Amino acid sequence: MEPRGIHHLGVVVDDLDEAVASYERLLGAQLEHRELVPDQGVEAASLRVGSGRVELLASLGEETPVGKFLAKRGPGMHHVAYEVADVGEALGELSSEGAELIDEQPRRGLFGLEVAFVHPDSMHGVLAEIVSSG
Repeated sequence: MEPRGIHHLGVVVDDLDEAVASYERLLGAQLEHRELVPDQGVEAASLRVGSGRVELLASLGEETPVGKFLAKRGPGMHHVAYEVADVGEALGELSSEGAELIDEQPRRGLFGLEVAFVHPDSMHGVLAEIVSSG
């Protein structure tokens, strides 16, 4: 798998409004998109920071994956998303190389992206997201 680059860094926050305001004020970030995704248990905001992107994630409840992450680890770094041309093809390559996949097939992610996740155990403790915008 050859990523095109890092698509975004995912950061879990306690308060999305406060975090967006801080990123805008302190880093000059510009809000690109914000979306409530009840089936994934998050509200997310994508911010452009220079030529990069940060995705801020707020939990919609304690029993959601992000809610459990927040309770266990607190706010902070959640995942690194790598952009690829084809998520399905990337998953096949990762699997054949022995990576432990969370998603065997691509699925719709936030902001209309096609996504899949690779278990942190395969990525030295960091959750990896594979994304393609089509």
